[in-house]
Amino acid sequence: MKTLSEVLKLSTEFLEKRGIERARRQVEELLSSVLKLPRIELYMQFDRPLGEQELTELRQAVKRRAEGEPWQYIAGEVEFLGCCLKVNKNTLIPRQETEILADRILKELPPTPVEIWDVCTGSGCIGIALKKKRPDCKVVLSDLSEEALSTAKENAEKNNVEVEFLQGDLLKPFQSKADIIVCNPPYISEKDYLRLDREVLLEPKMALVGGVSGFEFYERLARDLPRYLKPNGKVYFEIGAGMGEQIKNLFDPLVWKSVQVAQDWSSHDRFILASLS
Repeated sequence: MKTLSEVLKLSTEFLEKRGIERARRQVEELLSSVLKLPRIELYMQFDRPLGEQELTELRQAVKRRAEGEPWQYIAGEVEFLGCCLKVNKNTLIPRQETEILADRILKELPPTPVEIWDVCTGSGCIGIALKKKRPDCKVVLSDLSEEALSTAKENAEKNNVEVEFLQGDLLKPFQSKADIIVCNPPYISEKDYLRLDREVLLEPKMALVGGVSGFEFYERLARDLPRYLKPNGKVYFEIGAGMGEQIKNLFDPLVWKSVQVAQDWSSHDRFILASLS
């Protein structure tokens, strides 16, 4: 009977031989899922023997990862800013960059309650995390995909938060105005989509591809947002690397008080932060 430590070592070596980067961390995540343990607790149970059923489940999970399936879809859930979120092939996998954006919004929220819309919500990660940290705020989640909204609803329940849901294309389902609108829209061009890693291609195409140029959603948002924001309202976007200045120039300086391009931890342009006049 193999111990947790032995299985971790062997599985890591197996994935490394197949070119999987950060293999050990991913095996840890899969072990955590199979054993129903927080990842940090694995280090306290290195001598624990794994039962045959646990070994079978882990072997199947590691095989799927070796074949290119993202570990997040195999595990079925991820941690995001203190929330445990279900993920599946109907939603994008929440990424570190999105977590950075949600954390920034939290830090910049006023002390009084505000209304926040999470447009193109996908798994619901941003809106649910904001609501969990600031239950006094009204949070509305929207998406064009019925399947993604179904997952977001499960995640709201899973994290015991009360948020509202709307289905529709970008801002069309909204009938009021918000203090803050956050959006991580599709921003990959059709040409660049063909060059994506095979793992990313397993994520929903409609959540990735933003049209021929990749800028189409930002063009629509820059045009339509002022009608949906309260005075001094703010917007937060996630963007693709290298898109910052071109997206910034979509915002009319006569309408917007400030438009700022912000970077991620790798110093890549990754966010647009704008305030309405």
